[in-house]
Amino acid sequence: IRPVGGAVTALDPVMKVCKGTWVAYGSGNADKEVVDKRNEIRVPPENPKYKLRRIWLTKDEENGYYYGYSNKSIWPLCHMTYTKPSFDEVNWAYYKIINKRFADTILDVVRDKKAFVWIHDYHLLLLGKMLKAKNKKLLTAHFLHIPWPNTEAFRICPQKKEILQGLLANDLLGFHIRYHCGNFMETVKLELEARVDAERNSVTYGGHETLVRAFPISVDFEEISKSAQQRDVDKTVKELKDEFSIGDDVFIMVGLDRIDYTKGIIEKIQAVDRFFEKFPKYK
Repeated sequence: IRPVGGAVTALDPVMKVCKGTWVAYGSGNADKEVVDKRNEIRVPPENPKYKLRRIWLTKDEENGYYYGYSNKSIWPLCHMTYTKPSFDEVNWAYYKIINKRFADTILDVVRDKKAFVWIHDYHLLLLGKMLKAKNKKLLTAHFLHIPWPNTEAFRICPQKKEILQGLLANDLLGFHIRYHCGNFMETVKLELEARVDAERNSVTYGGHETLVRAFPISVDFEEISKSAQQRDVDKTVKELKDEFSIGDDVFIMVGLDRIDYTKGIIEKIQAVDRFFEKFPKYK
C-alpha cells in the first residue's frame, strides 16, 4: 500500500527518474516479508525504477523517536501551534539513536564513494552532520517539509544548538518559502558563532558554507489530472452518487486530511458552516 503523505507523493516521481536508493524505516510484518537479506526491495514491483532500503525500529524506539521527539517536540515547535512542545530527554536519546541508524545504513549503501544524499524532513535533523563525519566526499541536501519558526519560538528548544549544527553540516538547505529561510538564518545568527550572508543566502559555520534556498514544493498535477480522466474514476463517481442519491445538480465538497491539529479540520468544518450561513441558497 502506497503511503499518501506529502513527502512520498512529491518524491516518488523524482526517484523513478533519478534511480538510486531511498532509505526509510519500515513498520509491520508486510514490510519485512518483501525485502531481501540486505533489507532492500526494488520499487514499484511491477516496473522497478529504484531501490527502497529499510531500517527497523523497536516499539520503544518508534515511540521515542517518531511519536516522541519528532512529533511532540519538533512538530509543534516548528508550526508554532497552541499545543505546547514537550522536550523529553529519553525521546531525544531515541531521536539521536535513530538518526545514527539512518546514517549507518546510508553509509553502508554508498561506502566510501562520492555520492549525493538528499535528506527529508524534521525526523532527521542530525543526519547531515553524522554522514559528513564519516564520509566527507558526500554532497548532502536537506529539505524541510514543515515551517521553520521565528527565533523567539525556536530558542526554547533545549537541543537547539545540536539541531542547528546538524543542519549546517549540509551543503544545501531547502525550505518551502523565503520567510522560513529568513527565520532559519536569523536563528543561526542568534544561537551560533556563524557568518550569515543575507545577499548570498548562505551560512558559513566551522569553515563550511551551507546554501539556504526556498523551493516551493507541489504534487505532480499533470499525473493527478491524467489519473482523474480514467474511466475507472468516472465509474466510481457514478457508483458513489447512486449509493448516496446525489443528483448532478448537487455541489460536493471533499476534504482529505490527516487527523492532526495543524490541519485545521475543525476550522474547515466551521468555514463550511459559515458559508451556508452567508449563502443559504446552497443548502
